[in-house]
Amino acid sequence: MNAPAVRAIFDEQRLASRHQAAPTLSQRLQSLDKLRELVQSHGAAIARAIAEDYGARAIAETELLEIVPTLNAIRHARRKLSSWMRPQRRPVELTFQPARAWVRFEPLGVIGIISPWNYPLLLALSPLVDALAAGNRVMLKPSDLTPAFSALLRDLIAKRFDANEVSVVIGDIETARLFSSLPFDHLLFTGSTAVGKQVMQAAAANLTPVTLELGGKSPAIVCSDYPLHKAARSIAFGKFLNAGQTCIAPDYVLIPAAQCEAFAQLIMEQVKRSYPTVAANADYSGILLARQRERLTRALDEARAAGATIFSHGEPDCLAAGKFPPTIVIGAPHDGILLREEIFGPILPVVPYESLDDALSFIAERERPLALYCFTNDGQSRSRVLDRALSGGVTLNGTLLHIAQDALPFGGVGPSGTGAYHGRDGFLRLSHARAVYNVGFVNVFERLGPPWGRLASLVTKVFVKR
Repeated sequence: MNAPAVRAIFDEQRLASRHQAAPTLSQRLQSLDKLRELVQSHGAAIARAIAEDYGARAIAETELLEIVPTLNAIRHARRKLSSWMRPQRRPVELTFQPARAWVRFEPLGVIGIISPWNYPLLLALSPLVDALAAGNRVMLKPSDLTPAFSALLRDLIAKRFDANEVSVVIGDIETARLFSSLPFDHLLFTGSTAVGKQVMQAAAANLTPVTLELGGKSPAIVCSDYPLHKAARSIAFGKFLNAGQTCIAPDYVLIPAAQCEAFAQLIMEQVKRSYPTVAANADYSGILLARQRERLTRALDEARAAGATIFSHGEPDCLAAGKFPPTIVIGAPHDGILLREEIFGPILPVVPYESLDDALSFIAERERPLALYCFTNDGQSRSRVLDRALSGGVTLNGTLLHIAQDALPFGGVGPSGTGAYHGRDGFLRLSHARAVYNVGFVNVFERLGPPWGRLASLVTKVFVKR
């Protein structure tokens, strides 16, 4: 889409947001209903388009990890929206009585959403649900790396929404740069930290507030009291779904040193049960980017050269088929790619530790992650981990599931992101909390002066000493 067309859509939405009344509850529910119908009626076509873009991706994976959570988000918003929109009464200090005060939650205006390729439906429509619930107009820029899905989403949205309500913008990196530079009332970006910095810089020129959902090295800590086979099952599930191309996938595992080898074997056993074959297995996702397959290969070569122990499961033709085999690495160099950069693929470094304090120190030496996973049934250990290892979100004794809770905020901290959305938190993030103060039948404060006299002095002394 060329620059004038993109700008024209923005101008139309901005004009409408400034001159038309905020959508009512009924209108917002209708918008959410349109979105629900879109997903329910075209789920199969959406899953096929995503599989086409990937080269290989299980239909069931798209259904369970994208379609179902999207519909859950819509259902949650519809059920709660009337209470979210209700003005909130606030107390008034004695000094300013008689009076009333409250907060109105109003649309910001035009919201920009830049969504990634790894979960193209969920990470486009989940923030769209929040934006529509908050009464906004939305421009959505899906990834150019998922052309089949992006074109389908554009067409499906265009059939249900006026362009001045919701519009999908398709284009390459230059279109994305133009999109980021538009003076949105809020811009939400999901993607890599490096691109997030560029988006934030572009938004800053317009003083556009941003929500950035980035990534980072999300650790999993297995404490000594937790059954090893249960931890291995959960971590293998969370790591190798979508071939590790999940922003909150466990990036590395911290395990008691004495259990390291046994844990790696249990992980590989779980992998072989889940994915008996790899190259031709329709249940195992392809690595969408060729350059990412090359990067993962370099990272493994580096670890192997440093003396790491590597367990891998897959056929020799995996790479030629666009796949990368599930791989476990013990002893990866701490300054190497695997423990320095976000992996975003099906390689799982296993890092032994002697004490829980050592594990927590290892995490503290790195940037704050988007997610944290802790496996323990001991309350003291759980509290120590939560107190000392800050992350965007946490799942205890499991992986990934905190993102699926519509009543919980989802967001990063520091380099893993800024701001949070989902459910009520998304509604608030994309609303303006507007303060309203209504003076009562007499304005006592104005009666104090000027000219300032003894009454003002007396009142000041009383309230200073309270």
